Amino acid sequence: MIKKIASVGALSLLFVSSLFAQKKPEFISFVNQKHAWVDSVFNKLTPKERIAQLFLVRAHTNLGQKYIDSVQNVIQKEQLGGLVVFQGGPVRHVNMFNKYQKVSKVPLLITFDGEWGLGMRMADSTISFPYQMTLGAIQNDNLLYDMGRQIANDFHRIGMHFNFAPVVDINNNPKNPVINFRSFGDNKYNVVRKSKAYMNGMVDGGILASLKHFPGHGDTDVDSHYDLPQLKFDKARLDSLEIYPFKELINAGAPSVMVAHMNIPSLDATPNIPSSISKKVVTDLLRKELGFKGLTVTDAMDMKGVKKFFPNGEADVMAIEAGHDLLEISENSGRAIDLIEKAIKSGRISQADIDVRVKRVLAAKLWLGLNKKTEVSSRNLYQDLNSPSSQSLVQRLADAAVTLLKSDRGIKRFDAKRETAVVSVGITKAEDFETGLATQLSNYKQFFVKGDESEEVLKDLMKEIRGHKQIILAIHDNRSRPRSELAFTAPTVEFIDKLAGRRTISFMFTNPYAMNSVDVMRSSSVVLTYQNDFFMQKAALKVLLGQIKAEGKLPVTISKDLKYGKGL
Repeated sequence: MIKKIASVGALSLLFVSSLFAQKKPEFISFVNQKHAWVDSVFNKLTPKERIAQLFLVRAHTNLGQKYIDSVQNVIQKEQLGGLVVFQGGPVRHVNMFNKYQKVSKVPLLITFDGEWGLGMRMADSTISFPYQMTLGAIQNDNLLYDMGRQIANDFHRIGMHFNFAPVVDINNNPKNPVINFRSFGDNKYNVVRKSKAYMNGMVDGGILASLKHFPGHGDTDVDSHYDLPQLKFDKARLDSLEIYPFKELINAGAPSVMVAHMNIPSLDATPNIPSSISKKVVTDLLRKELGFKGLTVTDAMDMKGVKKFFPNGEADVMAIEAGHDLLEISENSGRAIDLIEKAIKSGRISQADIDVRVKRVLAAKLWLGLNKKTEVSSRNLYQDLNSPSSQSLVQRLADAAVTLLKSDRGIKRFDAKRETAVVSVGITKAEDFETGLATQLSNYKQFFVKGDESEEVLKDLMKEIRGHKQIILAIHDNRSRPRSELAFTAPTVEFIDKLAGRRTISFMFTNPYAMNSVDVMRSSSVVLTYQNDFFMQKAALKVLLGQIKAEGKLPVTISKDLKYGKGL
C-alpha cells in the first residue's frame, strides 16, 4: 500500500513537471485572439486605467526608499501597465516588485534591459554574460540559445517577464557611440542567426524578447540618449541592410519590436520627427509592410532624441497616434494619460485602436501567466542567480568566442619554464589573466604600463623587457565599456608597436575596433577577446596553455587585413 501511494505521488510530481514543461502557445497568434480573462479585466478598468496599461514607469532600488515609495504612489494612483527596471540589488528588487504588485489592480508587466543578462543593471550581484559583439564571434549558435534559456530562468526567479533584447542593429559604423559592442557585428546574416538563437532561447524559456532598435541604429554617430540621430539613407538601402534582421526575425515569430528615436527622411519627411513617434514608421512600415502583429514598444520617452523637438507630453500622444502598444518611461505618465484621453475625445486617436492595444497588452500578461498573482521569494536568491551552471555557461561562451588573428606558432612555442616578461598595458595591478599566468610561469617578471608614461620611462622599460627570451603582451581596456579607440598616449602606442615582435605573444582584451589603435600584428601570435572581463581573460589563458583551441571568428571588419570571418 505504501508503495502504491509513493508511486501515485511520483506520478503526480511527473504530471506537475510535465505541465510546467509544456511549451507555451505561439505568442503572436495568442495575443491577437479573444480571451475571457482579458475581456473580464478590460471591462473592470476605467477609460484612464485602460490607457495607463500602455505605460511602463522607471523603477530603481538604488535611489533610496523615498524614490521607491514615490513610484509606488504613481502606480497606485494611475494603475500603470508595468515597470522598466534599472539599477539596484536583487533582494531589494524582489521586495519592491512584491510591494508594487500588491497595489496594482492588474498584475504589472516587469521589463528590463538585459542584453547581457541581469548583470547589465545589477553587475555587482548577478551574472553578466558576454556582450553581443563577443557572442558574434561564436560559431556554435546553440550556445546563444542556451544563454537565452538561462536568462529566462533568471528573469522568472527574480519576478521579471520581458527582456528588451536582443539588439539586432547591424554595427556598420565602427565609431557608433551607442550600439557598437552591443551589436552582434556588421554581417547581417550573422546578426540574424545570433539574434534568432538568443531570442528563441528566451521565448522558449517563457519570457518576452524585443528586437531593437527598429528600423536600425547601427550606422549612427549620435547617441539618441542625448540628441536626435539622422539616417540619410534611401529606402532601398534600409530595406537591404538595416531592416533586414527585423524582417527575418518578424517572420520567425518575434514577440516584440522596440522602435528607436531616429530621424529618417526617406521614411518620414516630417521635419525632426523621430521614428519612434512616426505613424509612417510604426504603422505603415512595421505593421503593414512588414506584417508585424506583436507588441510594439518605444525606446525610453525621456531621451533627448524624442523630447527635444516634441516636448511637454506631445511625444507621448504622437507615440500612441503612431501605433504603439507600450510607452517606455514617459517623462510624466499622468500628464500623458490626460493628453491621450483628450486626444480620444477630440477624435485625434480612435477609441477602438486604444482598446485593441490594451487587450493585446493584457493578452501578453495572460501568456506570461500574470492572471495568477504570485509573490516572489527572496530566499536563496543570490545563490539561485549565481548558480554553478550559469557560471559554467558564461565560461563556455567566453571560451568559444576567443579569436586567434595571427598564427598559433607563438602559442605552440610557449614554454612556461622559459624566462618571460609579462607586459600588461592599461592596468596598474594584476588581473585574472596575469594572476593565472603567474601560477604557470617558473621564471618571469611582471611589468605594468598605465598608458600615460613618458617616452624616457618607456625606453628604459623596453631595454629591460627585451632581455627576456619570451614576451607576453596583454593590452587591457579597463574602462566600464569597451571603446573603439584605446586611450593611450603616442609614446605608449609606439612602445607597443616596437614590443610586438617575433618573441611576443599579444593578447587584446579590448573592443575589436581597438585593433586599429595599435599595431600588434608583427607578434608571433595575436589573440583577441573582445572585452576585458574575467571570463575572457580566463579563456585567453586557456588558449595560451593549450587547454582549448581558439575557434572564434571576427564578427566585424576592422581593416583590409582583418575582415569579417577572420580567425585561425
